[in-house]
Amino acid sequence: MESLIAKALQLQYEPVAILWSDEKPEGAMQFSPGKWGCVMWLAVSAAKGRSAAADKKTFGCVGGGVGLGFGNQYLNFPGGLEGFCYFLSSGNAGRPGGAELAEQVKPFMTKESYENFLQGERYIKNPKLVEKFVEALPMTDVPYAYVVFKPLSDVDPAKEKPRTIIFFADPDQLSALTVLANYGRGDNENVTMPYAAGCQTIGIYPYRESKSARPRAVVGMTDLSARDYVRRQLGDSNFMTFAVTFALFEEMEQNVPGSFLERHTWQNLLKQGR
Repeated sequence: MESLIAKALQLQYEPVAILWSDEKPEGAMQFSPGKWGCVMWLAVSAAKGRSAAADKKTFGCVGGGVGLGFGNQYLNFPGGLEGFCYFLSSGNAGRPGGAELAEQVKPFMTKESYENFLQGERYIKNPKLVEKFVEALPMTDVPYAYVVFKPLSDVDPAKEKPRTIIFFADPDQLSALTVLANYGRGDNENVTMPYAAGCQTIGIYPYRESKSARPRAVVGMTDLSARDYVRRQLGDSNFMTFAVTFALFEEMEQNVPGSFLERHTWQNLLKQGR
């Protein structure tokens, strides 16, 4: 499948399609069962041309399991949901039994993860607010074995229908995508930017939008940890993600001809930024 959007924006990396499937593509990248990994690496792999997949045993981390739609995996975090709530906020060192639990899981953690487990990532002010954060997430249970990431060019629309299309975009491209998502709507709030893990803004949040008659695009990569991990693979800190349901993708594709993308302002930005 080709994309008029990708061509007009002169994307550095190919758009990525997320599909639900009971089959894994041959040669797909996949984490080993029980091994840590960032789901965003799977998306980057597909953006670079190699498909990737995850199932309920190979989603890399509990947040990734949540993000891909394998239920509330935070319940399986060391120390359960409470342990996660302290991890994302003030740290487990200050709660009863936290330090002892940290020693038990230390052999299975990187030095950075161990320190974060004890002292907290400090992304949310306190554990109670993390509970509310988790409650607000659009938890999903994908009714298939795999969540698959494919380069869009490898998708055969006659045989498979993506759930989500992901663009890795720089600031100019993100701006153009935002304009295009609103272009044919008659209002101006068709893009949302929730605070969530990088994988959640390309997974469960677009999944939720697919249930709407007027789905919105979801901007992601505001997750600082994910930004750090993805930068190592892309070699650039300027990328954000822009994820859309397949229905919105088709709507935006149809609106490319005759739009601002053919006019001088966008063409000037392309010349200046490339």
